[in-house]
Amino acid sequence: MPSPSPTRRYLVIGEAVADVVHPLSGPASTHPGGSPANVAFGLAQLGADVSLMTQLGDDDHGRLIRAHLAGAGVHVLAVPDPAASGTATPFAVAYLDHTGAATYTFDISWTLPQVDPPCTPLHVHTGSIAALMAPGASSVRALVEGMRGRSSISFDPNIRPALVPDHDEAAARVEQMVDLSDVVKASDEDIAYLYPGADPVQIAQDWVHRGPAVVVVTLGREGSWCATRDGVVRIEPTVVTVVDTVGAGDAFMSALIDGLGREQLLGAAGRPGLSANRNHAVQLAARRASRAAAITVSRPGAAPPRLHELDEAESGAP
Repeated sequence: MPSPSPTRRYLVIGEAVADVVHPLSGPASTHPGGSPANVAFGLAQLGADVSLMTQLGDDDHGRLIRAHLAGAGVHVLAVPDPAASGTATPFAVAYLDHTGAATYTFDISWTLPQVDPPCTPLHVHTGSIAALMAPGASSVRALVEGMRGRSSISFDPNIRPALVPDHDEAAARVEQMVDLSDVVKASDEDIAYLYPGADPVQIAQDWVHRGPAVVVVTLGREGSWCATRDGVVRIEPTVVTVVDTVGAGDAFMSALIDGLGREQLLGAAGRPGLSANRNHAVQLAARRASRAAAITVSRPGAAPPRLHELDEAESGAP
């Protein structure tokens, strides 16, 4: 495990979930998951000092997730559910199709109370269920609002429609988080859910005008688009044989944050540089993120690359 850099201290806020994965054939297996937990794990794999503020039960799934995160060096800050004792760890059931793509069903609650942040990180990341599911989503937004003056913010909506009963409320929550963020990543599926029939690239440009300095829309096998105040750039996909797509977007998010951090474009002090004419540095970070996602989809489960793997992939890239 690489040694964390003291100047790259990150806080991730959000759910940790046990993923019960059913392949097209063969037995099911259980893996640690949850988008924010995957992002925290991916950042730790890349050498960052990462804390994850989450909720976990004292059960087999919770112990599996804790051990997995601790093995990468993630500091787990488990906030108790104020309304219950003995709460079970959230879990999701993923079914893989013949392409390796996953569809999910969920047994999840998110009740994060108002708490004080455990540190003053360089950068804060959140998203997914944690930013959309009541009642905890309101606490997440309040935490982000309170830390924005000292830390830069990233957000990935990573929408799970099965857990979003009200489309308009979900869209409003997403837009509130976009307004608070410096960096946003969304998939084309997120955009299609939020704004049916809209052009994802146009939405990325619209979001940049709302406040973020960088908005990336991922298109799966088709690569991604990166929008900044300098314009929109296509990021070509890194072509690999896909085993499954579990955790691909989270690996992309981890590597994007890591790449921007290495360019000193994160944190309150880095925000002016991120907002200025730094399109080239942002493109480099987005291409690095694409390679991280490609490594992840080339092997089973949410298994983002270690730093040396990503460096080797970059050094061998055309």
